[in-house]
Amino acid sequence: MEPQFKIDLATVLGADSPTIIELGCGPKKRGGRIGIDRVDLPSVDIVADLEAGLPFLPDASVDEIHCRSVLEHIENFGHLLTEMIRVLKDDGRAHIFVPHFSNPYYYSDYTHKRPFGLYTFYYFTDQERQPRRKVPSFYTDVRIEILSLKLKFRSPVRLFHYPRKLLGALVNLHPALQEFYEAGLCYLAPCDGIEVILRPDRSRR
Repeated sequence: MEPQFKIDLATVLGADSPTIIELGCGPKKRGGRIGIDRVDLPSVDIVADLEAGLPFLPDASVDEIHCRSVLEHIENFGHLLTEMIRVLKDDGRAHIFVPHFSNPYYYSDYTHKRPFGLYTFYYFTDQERQPRRKVPSFYTDVRIEILSLKLKFRSPVRLFHYPRKLLGALVNLHPALQEFYEAGLCYLAPCDGIEVILRPDRSRR
């Protein structure tokens, strides 16, 4: 699938304003963002298959990436994350939301490829940057710095909404509480998803 451009990308990238892209924007792209999606909708600025990465974007050209409920649809998650880090500026940020593996609604969508856990993104960090439990860091040379990682709780059932918000506030007080929750409580009180803010870690260049 060849990308289709509805904007003059070179002009947008050369403008003085920050370059902000929204991956998998669907029909509800926010203003001021470049919307990228596989489906050609009025809000989409670049029609492209994210499985192929972001080859139309230069290295270190993007200030912010927003990606909500998208990465679970990607077969080659590692490749797309690598591409996101490639196109981010050194001080750029990626704002990501993905479903947690305990979320029962995750399994209803037949287009989902994978759920995520507390340590999924830490596989892209050096072990000294990992909070407690150490996971392999040798699968890839791509490195990220995780600036914030929170477990998010919500429910379509009004009765459960505020108790879940309270649980989230407690669990996110400390990484040790996040680990305790995921190891022992997540199937009793499922987590909706993981909200992470990260940036490139190019300290080893």
